[in-house]
Amino acid sequence: MEQNLATETINTIYLHYKNKSDNGFRGHLGASIIGKPCERAIWYDFRWCTPSDLEGRLYRLFDTGHLAEDRFAADLQAIGVKLNTVNPQTGKQYQIQACDGFFGGSLDGIAMGFPENPTQKHVVEMKTHSDKSFKQLKKKGVKEAKPQHYTQMQMYMSASKIHNAFYIAVNKDTDELYGEFVEFDQDHADRHIEKAARIICSDKPLDKVSDNPSWYECKLCDHQAICHGNKAPAVNCRTCLHVGVETEGRWECKRYAVTLTEEQQQWGCQSHMYNPYLLVNFAEVLDAGDYWIKYVLKETGEIFISGEDPEQLSSSEIRAVDDKSLLTDSNVSTLREAFNAQLTEG
Repeated sequence: MEQNLATETINTIYLHYKNKSDNGFRGHLGASIIGKPCERAIWYDFRWCTPSDLEGRLYRLFDTGHLAEDRFAADLQAIGVKLNTVNPQTGKQYQIQACDGFFGGSLDGIAMGFPENPTQKHVVEMKTHSDKSFKQLKKKGVKEAKPQHYTQMQMYMSASKIHNAFYIAVNKDTDELYGEFVEFDQDHADRHIEKAARIICSDKPLDKVSDNPSWYECKLCDHQAICHGNKAPAVNCRTCLHVGVETEGRWECKRYAVTLTEEQQQWGCQSHMYNPYLLVNFAEVLDAGDYWIKYVLKETGEIFISGEDPEQLSSSEIRAVDDKSLLTDSNVSTLREAFNAQLTEG
């Protein structure tokens, strides 16, 4: 019998998950990513350089991981562990902050009453794993198999002053559970708080893990096209020359002397000008003035100007073209001027 597949229905469900997701931009630098080995990649994350563009199926998969947390909590509570997944004082997840509010994270829970250690309070971290990942976790333990998860827990223990952690994981293929107690490592926590502060305070990308684009971590990185290629970053306030980090987690626009909301940061404005450090793969600064920068393309030696004047190239136009020679093409310049047109992504 021929199958009558509901392809449109399934695709619409995936589209629903994609539409309700954000673009991957997080307001703060998260404890969940500070354990990444590449400081440049984390800086790109913090500066909103690459929007997330995953398919809806993967967003649904992430949601499955969040749904698993309720079952983890029920399992622990069923055996007598006293677990709180929300802060009774706020009615929301437990939050931690550091680095003047620019760094933080949300705890999955705080618990005590584990059979092995019934009197000590623990930070609880809950994760789902593929079969391959789960087997590595069982073999090597969380510190070696999942260093980002390990560092995440160290950040939570440091900020909460709860110097014990419990890590619980599930194999999504077999439903097998894994649990591990993790001890506090003050040196590890201090090094990563310093790492977070270094990333937050830097006005330019930090060192990358490798100069080789085929290095396995670089091949899997969301930022490869910016870091190793000629792609310009997303256009928003955090990639703009005019923005600065201030106190209490605030971002300031020096062009218009205003404190920016997170929503304002995502959209940017017509005065956006790239932080020149973000374009160094393909262009060098020759000169600059009030609200304009003159660049030379490294590959051709041709010159273009980015700025607020309509005759100058906007940041959106610089991002739109993969072939950067179009930025200095005389025919393109003629068309822009004659039709008051702009370069757009095609």
